[in-house]
Amino acid sequence: MAAEGLPATRPFPTRTGRLYRKLVIGLPFLWLLVFFLAPFFIVFKISLSQIALAQPPYLPAFPLRNLPEFWSNLQQFSLDNYRWLASDPLYINSYLSSLKIAAIATAVTLLVGYPLAYGMAKAPRGLRPVLVLLTILPFWTSFLIRVYAWIGILKTDGLLNQFLIWLGLISSPLVIMNTNLAVYIGIVYSYLPFMVLPIYASLERMDHRLVEAANDLGCPPVKAFWTITFPLSRPGVLAGIMLVFIPAVGEFVIPDLLGGSRTLMIGKTLWNEFFSNRDWPVSSAVAILLLLALVLPIVWFQRAQAKATGNA
Repeated sequence: MAAEGLPATRPFPTRTGRLYRKLVIGLPFLWLLVFFLAPFFIVFKISLSQIALAQPPYLPAFPLRNLPEFWSNLQQFSLDNYRWLASDPLYINSYLSSLKIAAIATAVTLLVGYPLAYGMAKAPRGLRPVLVLLTILPFWTSFLIRVYAWIGILKTDGLLNQFLIWLGLISSPLVIMNTNLAVYIGIVYSYLPFMVLPIYASLERMDHRLVEAANDLGCPPVKAFWTITFPLSRPGVLAGIMLVFIPAVGEFVIPDLLGGSRTLMIGKTLWNEFFSNRDWPVSSAVAILLLLALVLPIVWFQRAQAKATGNA
């Protein structure tokens, strides 16, 4: 029993406690090893192989019965697929187009999502759970069904054109389907909750007395927002940008259904190489480069978060 007035000392961890701690820490690493690192190395190994009319359609395959030939098969690996990607303008343009579309869609999502999150944070406390529920309500419907619904809205004789003609704003239907504009609309709609919820979480935790104090000292509301509210919500903004930008770069369903053949994105190129051309080595190299391109913003985001936490 600790002496009166002195803090109680923490007991030394027992052997069972140390084992439990190692188990808790080791399970996530085991999960990453089995479901991320192992598939990553398999795909990377295929990207170093060569296409072949075989099953699977690449060589060398490293079957179990040819383990003695492991070294000879290992010598067949090459970087030819990566050199091919660097020399073919189709893949370069696919990467650049994906980054462009994802960046523009993320910026629009931020412009739409920040006011929504700000309004949710300013709403009465009893109404906020309802607003959060309405924000995540689209997730209760299949993602594919929601994208198909936009086809009925955006097509030439769809609901949007009929409504605009009925209002007298246009005289002929607008061509929105099979354009990049339709892809932007689909991405913004589909990923908007991923932007709203992190920003709302940052704004909801903010001490609003800081803004009130700034207003009492004569600070205009707009200046108070940019000097107090927005900097405090920056972690949520960064999290929302990452949650939208990263999956948008590799998006396949939305460009395929709403963008059509004119939209060039790396997700569609990867699908065509894997299923249409049956070129598994090249498609694996495309996937590896895409993954490496997405790891960089993730690492940057983690460092920014760690720096912000350290400054706090």
